[in-house]
Amino acid sequence: MKAQIYMTKTKAYQVLENINPLESLVDRTNDLLYRLWASKHITQKQYKMLSVDKDEAELAHLYFLPKAHKPNTPLRPIMAGLKSPTMKISKWLDGLLRPLFDRLAVDSTIMNGVQLIKQVERWSARYLTSATSFIIMDVTDLYTMIPEEGGVTAIKRLMETSNLKQIDGVKREIILALARFVMTNNYFYFDGSYYKQIRGGAMESPLILTIANTYMYFVERPIFKWAQRTCSIYYRYIDDLFIMSNVHADTLKGLLKFWNRLDSNIELSECVGLTAEYLDVNLENRGGILMTEVFHKPSHEPYFLPFTSVHAQHIKKNIPCVAYTRAIRYSSSFEAFKREEIHICMSLLLNGYPLSFILKQFERVLQTFQCAVPTRKNYLNIRKIFLETVDNNNNNITKKAAIDFEVHILCHFSFTKGMHNFSTRFQELWNTCFLDTAIGNMKPVVGSKRLHNLQDYLVKKKPNKSLIGIDK
Repeated sequence: MKAQIYMTKTKAYQVLENINPLESLVDRTNDLLYRLWASKHITQKQYKMLSVDKDEAELAHLYFLPKAHKPNTPLRPIMAGLKSPTMKISKWLDGLLRPLFDRLAVDSTIMNGVQLIKQVERWSARYLTSATSFIIMDVTDLYTMIPEEGGVTAIKRLMETSNLKQIDGVKREIILALARFVMTNNYFYFDGSYYKQIRGGAMESPLILTIANTYMYFVERPIFKWAQRTCSIYYRYIDDLFIMSNVHADTLKGLLKFWNRLDSNIELSECVGLTAEYLDVNLENRGGILMTEVFHKPSHEPYFLPFTSVHAQHIKKNIPCVAYTRAIRYSSSFEAFKREEIHICMSLLLNGYPLSFILKQFERVLQTFQCAVPTRKNYLNIRKIFLETVDNNNNNITKKAAIDFEVHILCHFSFTKGMHNFSTRFQELWNTCFLDTAIGNMKPVVGSKRLHNLQDYLVKKKPNKSLIGIDK
C-alpha cells in the first residue's frame, strides 16, 4: 500500500504493458555503443567493456526499505540493477565525472561526522555566540525528483565549469549522450508489473549519485554564497543540508521560504534551533559553547554482530575498536565520552561479548594512537590526537594496500567455525605447491564471504529469473 502511494505521489513511474522490456533495452544499448565505436567516439576496448551480454543481463527490480527512524515510517526505494544493461555505462561515466564534482564542490560538501566536527569546531572558535542557530534541511525524494534533462544539463555545466571539452579522450557531447541514455532508460520489475522511470534516476545507479550531487551543487549556490557573505557555515551531504549562523532566527525563517523556491523540483524540509542532529553527530550550542557527541536515532537498538556468530574473529575485534574511536572523536566532553563508552559496553555485553574482550579492544585502540587511558584531566588532549590522526580524505592514515590484478589472485571462502587460521594455512600451502612453478610470482589474497543469514532465507527481494531475464 505504501509503495503504491509513494509511486503515485512522485509521479516518477510509468506502468508498461505486461511485456519484459529487457531484450529491447539490451539491443538499443549495444546499438548505441556500436555506433559510437564505428564513428570512433569510443575505443574498441571501451566498446567491449561496455557492451551487454544478453545471457547475463537482467532487468532491474524495485523494492522498498522502511525508514524506521522517521515519523509514519516512509519508504526508501531501492532499484537493484547490478546486471541492468545500462549499469556498465553508469559505472564508467561515474568514474569520469565524480572526480570533477569532488574537486568543484570541495568547499561545500561534507563526507562524514569527523570532517563535520573538525570544520564546525574551527568555525565556532571564531564565530560561535549564545545566539548561534543550527539549520538542518532535508531534500524530499531527491533521486526521483530530479528532471531527466535537468540532470544531463547539470553534467554539462559541471564540465563547462571545469573548462573541459573532453575527459580521457571522450568528447563532452558523447558523455552527455551516454548520460542521457542512462537517465532515460530506467526499466524495472515490481509486484507483477514492468515499469519505466520517467523522472529522476535509479538510486542504486552510480552515475545517478553524481548527477544528483551535481544538480544540487548548482541549486545550492545562492545558499552557499549567502553563508560566505554572512560569515555562516554551510555544508551538504547528498540530500542533507547543514548551516550554522548568527543571523537572527526570524530572518532565517524568511530565507528558508525563499530557498524553497530556488528550484520547483527541490522541496526542503527544515529545522532551526540551538541543537541539531546531523549525520551521526549530535550538536548543541550550550550558552555559546559547542557540545558534540554521538547521535543515535530514536529507532536505534543496541544490536551488534553476536559474539557467537561464525564470522571471522577480526570482524568482531573491529566492532568495539571502531565504536570506541568514534566515541572519542565525537565527544567534546569527558562526560559525553563516558556515556558513549558505557553505551558501547552495554550493547556489546547484550550481544554476548565478554567484558575482558571488549576492554582489550579498547586498550588496543589506545595503543594504536599511543595514548593513555582517558581521564577528566587528559581527555581533551587525547581527543585532539584522535582528531588529528585523520588524513585529507578523512580516513584513518593507515590505508589498504592496492590490489594489482596482474599479480594478485582473489580467493574467497565461506567462513565457518574452525577456520580461523585458514588464510595463513592457505598461504603456506600455496608457497609449498606453486613457488617454483610458472605461477609462483602470483600472490593469493584470501578473504571470507558473508554467510547467508535468516533474513536471506525469509525475505525474498529478487523476482524469479524468468521475470527479469531474456527468454531463450
